[in-house]
Formats: sequence, structure tokens, C-alpha cells
Amino acid sequence: MTILQYLVALSPVFLVLLLLVILRMPATRSMPLAFIIHAALAYMIWKMPGLQIAAATIDGFIIAASLLWVIFGAILLLNIQRASGAIDTISHFFTSISPDRRVQVILIAWLFGAFLEGCTGFGAPAAITAPLLVGLGFPPIAAVVMALISNTFPVIYGSVGLTFFVGIGQGLQQGGVLPPVVQNYLGSMPLADYLNMISIKSALLIWIPCTLLPLMLVIMLTRFWGANKSWKEGLGLWKFALTSGFVYGGFAFLIAWVLGPEFPALLGSMLSLAVMVILVKKKIFIPETAWDFAGHQESAASPVKPDLKYSTTRAMLPYLIVTIILILTRLSFLPFMEWLNIPQLGLAKIFGTQISSFFAPIYSPGAIFTITALMSLFILKMDWAEIKTALNASGKSILSSTIALGTSIPMVRIFIHSSVNSIDLDSMPIELANSMASQLGAVWTLVSPFIGSLGIFISGSTTISNLMFSLMQFSAAIENNLDPLLINSLQLIGAAIGKMICIVSVVAASSTVNLYGEEGRIIRMTMLPSIIFCLMVGLLALLFF
Repeated sequence: MTILQYLVALSPVFLVLLLLVILRMPATRSMPLAFIIHAALAYMIWKMPGLQIAAATIDGFIIAASLLWVIFGAILLLNIQRASGAIDTISHFFTSISPDRRVQVILIAWLFGAFLEGCTGFGAPAAITAPLLVGLGFPPIAAVVMALISNTFPVIYGSVGLTFFVGIGQGLQQGGVLPPVVQNYLGSMPLADYLNMISIKSALLIWIPCTLLPLMLVIMLTRFWGANKSWKEGLGLWKFALTSGFVYGGFAFLIAWVLGPEFPALLGSMLSLAVMVILVKKKIFIPETAWDFAGHQESAASPVKPDLKYSTTRAMLPYLIVTIILILTRLSFLPFMEWLNIPQLGLAKIFGTQISSFFAPIYSPGAIFTITALMSLFILKMDWAEIKTALNASGKSILSSTIALGTSIPMVRIFIHSSVNSIDLDSMPIELANSMASQLGAVWTLVSPFIGSLGIFISGSTTISNLMFSLMQFSAAIENNLDPLLINSLQLIGAAIGKMICIVSVVAASSTVNLYGEEGRIIRMTMLPSIIFCLMVGLLALLFF
């Protein structure tokens, strides 16, 4: 591989970094431009046939459609909750539990954010929890930093496992089939079983970092935004903070082991919230004196209950329905999984190439979210004005997502399907893996999570990071005689950790609290935690796995 060919293989990374991060073009402009340039380079320098590029592009459109179907349903349900006022009831439930700001960060940013990631994802956790914290009196920059750092490890499994099934599952395939390097390793093992094993391995790898994350949150909160600038005041909640992280990590592992990658964030957060709310009510691990931004003093009583339209039970009912339907349709011993997977949309052997692409629209979480959203119109007794508000907000969100995903994913699929060429090279990710493995082989386990983090930093999506780099990471593992299962897990974890420094996430979260011009400062504050957690999981993998 020549230097020019090497640069072409790296062009998806460089193009997005240049256009999105350096030139700060919006994703709706930078992604289409990056796609066009990469396709042209693949044709002229990588010597991919035009039909192969066209087929890979159609494959990308189909995968993007499967993602957009989920995004539409999830965003529609969320906007119905917002427009109806149900989200206000849910918010008040969490804010009225404790006046201690440290406890509020853990319950709202960490655990409620994890719940939102498990059932909605796509930036919703930070977009909801950051303004909620500001409404409670948190400084805007503190609210955004807390929300971003919290929205990391739950991203591994959210929304409802798409990071696995679309990100890694599709990322390891070429033309709807496994390339030889993957097939030879898996043998007769179905890809779904391999993905389940990654979900279990990932849960084990993050258990210790997950335990430490809430403690890091409260220490940063008191050190940077407390009147006394004290680390010690954050450490005063160490028992509760470590328990919240340990409980979530434990539930995530058990659920990944029993149910697979769709439910650890969704169910794990629900169970963890129940446990931690009970501990707060019983005043277990809770200091007698509540901490506030005015200093280490007694906080005012919980705010007076506002005039809310719904009970907590009714407001939460749509999410409970989503959870129940998801579980019933994902249990293999029930017939629903087989029935719902029968209708398939897609194309076989696109333009006469080896590329085929399909997805099951009724089995997709998008169908479940959409059906539940329609049910919510009656559950919440919404009027037409509220329905119109929810539909308009959802339409605007899905339009920008359609442009960004509809071009970024085809670009990634050209990258992955580039093994068909006239210069006798393998696909770009495999060639990159072979080249980098020879130089970084000895420390690849440490490097792997940073590659995943780089992928989301430039693309804005954990799923796209996994689509782009899963095959490269797998190939590098084989090249270095490492366990691909472990390396793919590290890729996934790194892509989730990178969410806190991702420019798209930072801008989106900042805009919800009208905090403009502080993106650089926010990234500087989240950069160190992201490096610490990537290094931590890499060392744990190197020493114990």
C-alpha cells in the first residue's frame, strides 16, 4: 500500500475531522461533502468499480433507513412526553427526592440519563438532563459537563442495543456476509452469539470504571463549582456514589448475561434507580448535611410541588410499555421474535455485486417506539395543539438526522466494501489494521479504546464509530494474536467513552441551556475523564483479560 493509498484509507477520518471539527461546518453540510470526496477518492485512487461504490452507497442508505426508523420512533415518543407535560412530572419526581446537589447529579444525570439512553439515545440524555439541572439551580456549564460525563457507559448498550446490532454487527460484514477473517474465527458460531458475548465482556470491563464514575462526578462538582473549591466535599458522598456505580454495573452485567445487549442500559438504570431512591429515602449513605453551591451548609427544603398534569405512574407508563414490549419480542422462547422478523426490507446482490442489505422494520425498536407513541396520545389525553407540537419537533429533528446519517453511513460502507478493487488490496479497514498492527501490536490492547473514542469524536455517533472501526479492530486482533472478542469490546467501550468529548454532543448539550461559545472549555473539562477511562479499561483488559 502506497502512502497515497494509505491516506485514502484514512480519508473518512481526516475528512470529518477537517470539515466538522476544524472548519466547524454543520453535519448537514460536512457529511455530504465528506461522502462525495471519499467516494471520488475510492474510485480514482483505490480503484473501486463504480458499481461497487454505488452498491455500497445503497447498502448505506438501507442501514441509515433502519437507524432513522428507530430515531423517528424514539424522538416522537420523547417529544410527546415533552409536549404533553409528562416529562415535567418525571423531572419533578427526581428533583424532589433530595435537596443535596451531589445526590441530584447521581440520580438525574447518571441514572435517569442512563434510562433515557437505554430507551431513546441519540443525544436525548444530555439534552434533557442538562436543562433539568439548570432549572434546579446548577450553573449551566456544570450541568452540561455533568450530563456529558454521565452519558458514557450506558451508551454501550443504547439505544436498545443498536450499537451492537447495527454498529458492530453490520461493521463486521461486507455485502451482508462475513469476510473470511471473521468467518474463520467464528466458525459455526452465529454472529448474534458473538455480539452477546461482546455485551457480557463489555459489562465486565466497565464494572470498575462504572463504579468510579459517579464519584468522579461529585468530586468535580464540588471542586470546580462549589464555594470552597473542595475535593473533600465531593468525597463526603463516597459511599452513595460508589454504590450507585457498582449497582448499575452489576445490573448491567447480569442483564447482558441473561437477556443480551438490548436491555442493560434500559433495565439496569430502572433497577438501579429503584435501589438508590430507596437508599435516599432511608438516609443510607446520605450525609446529614446536604451540600449546595452556597457552601457546605443545610440546603433549603425541596421545592414546592408545581401544578402537574399527570401522576408519576401515568407519566412513566409509555416507557414501561416500551420496556415490556421489547422484552416480550426479544425472548427467543416466545414466537414473537420469529414472526416479527419475517417481513424484510432491502435488496439482494445490489447492481449485480456481492452486496446485500436487509432489515426487519416490524421487529425494529422503531416500530415499538412508534406504536407506543401513538398509544401515548390516548394515555396522556393530548389535545391537537400538543400533538402538532410533538410532530413538528420530531419532523425537524429527523430531517437533519436524515441528511447527516444518509451520507455518513454510505461513506462508511464504501470504506468497508472497498475489498473489490483493481489494485489487489484488501478493504481499507483491513489494510489499515495490517499496517497499524505491525507498528502498534505490542500495545494494541491499550490503543483499542482510544480508536473507538476517536471514531465518535469525528463522527458524533457511537454506532458510526463501530461501523467504521469494528472490522479494523477485529483484523488487528487476529494480526497480533489477540482475542477479537476483547478488542471489539474495547472498541465499543472507547466509542461510548468518547461521547463526552464528541463535538456534536457538546454543541447539542450546550445549546439546550443557551450556553454558546464555551464548547472549547467544556471539552477541556471532559477530555481528562475520557482519557482516564479509556486508559483504565485498556489496562484492565491488558492485566486481567
